[in-house]
Amino acid sequence: MIKIPSAKIVTSEDETSALASEFAELIKPNDKIVLNGQLGSGKTFFIKKVLLTLGIINVNSPTFAIVNEYAGKNKIYHFDFFRLQNIKELMDIGWQDYMNDDSAISFIEWGSILPAALPKTRYEISIEVNENLKREFSFQKYE
Repeated sequence: MIKIPSAKIVTSEDETSALASEFAELIKPNDKIVLNGQLGSGKTFFIKKVLLTLGIINVNSPTFAIVNEYAGKNKIYHFDFFRLQNIKELMDIGWQDYMNDDSAISFIEWGSILPAALPKTRYEISIEVNENLKREFSFQKYE
């Protein structure tokens, strides 16, 4: 079984892509993956590379749509909380239905904006941009 390190520093897009491919091998339907990091840290890039490994192309940030849905080998929900002000906005788009769909893999960008809405069982990936634009990916699994 593939094991993701608790933290990894990457120095290029190629290294980020490789890390995303490793992570893609680990996830399965009903997994929820939360990504946090400053604007421009690489959350959407990482998700795009994970989904490319899963055979899904043309992935876009759902900043304005709040959620994008993709179909491939797996059903994917890709959320972006950046513009949300409260949990009611999530409920209005059917958040509980999305989270109860155990056939899908869900990605949530900016999860730290509405932490009370996050599922208890999830992966959390934090991305910190360090000197020379190196990125430190920290992985944690909540069960």
